Amino acid sequence: MLNLILFGPPGSGKGTQAAFLISQYLLKHISTGDLLREEKAKGSKLGMEAQRYMEQGLLVPDEVVIGMIDQKLDEFAGKVNGFIFDGFPRTVAQAEALDNLLAEKGTEITKVLALQVSEAELLRRILERGKTSGRADDVNEETIKRRVQEYNVKTIPVAEHYAKKGKLSNIDGEGSIDEITDLLCAEIDVLQ
Repeated sequence: MLNLILFGPPGSGKGTQAAFLISQYLLKHISTGDLLREEKAKGSKLGMEAQRYMEQGLLVPDEVVIGMIDQKLDEFAGKVNGFIFDGFPRTVAQAEALDNLLAEKGTEITKVLALQVSEAELLRRILERGKTSGRADDVNEETIKRRVQEYNVKTIPVAEHYAKKGKLSNIDGEGSIDEITDLLCAEIDVLQ
């Protein structure tokens, strides 16, 4: 089973690249934001529990998110070649919880692909995206810089967690979409 984590700061091209990788390698995309919205809309027990936290302006606890991921892994077991995780894990505790969950299912994270993009390029891309995205957080330079800084602070320890296991690959995220896709595929193709 091919289980990937796609890391990258806002504006690094994760969404664009994830869409291609999902199609190319027959993976199921697991986005924690999508999971939370889906479970909430279904009115599931986990969704209602998550909603209680969100209504109070609190982060949804890791065990609730892991429960949702667990259900999604079971739902698609045997139907896909693996999973690509987006937006999770964001902390070392979440990485450890995900590692433990996957181990219980007889699998593990195969590779962590971290898109490396300079802050100047991220700023340029997000401001450009802001012209059409309609997102308020895509048009303010200071907000963008805070988002990138938060990503760097929170994600570096997670990257180090997987680097210690020999599972981290840093990918040059600057260049054309096709060039970056080729770099990602080169890393994935040697795993199969």
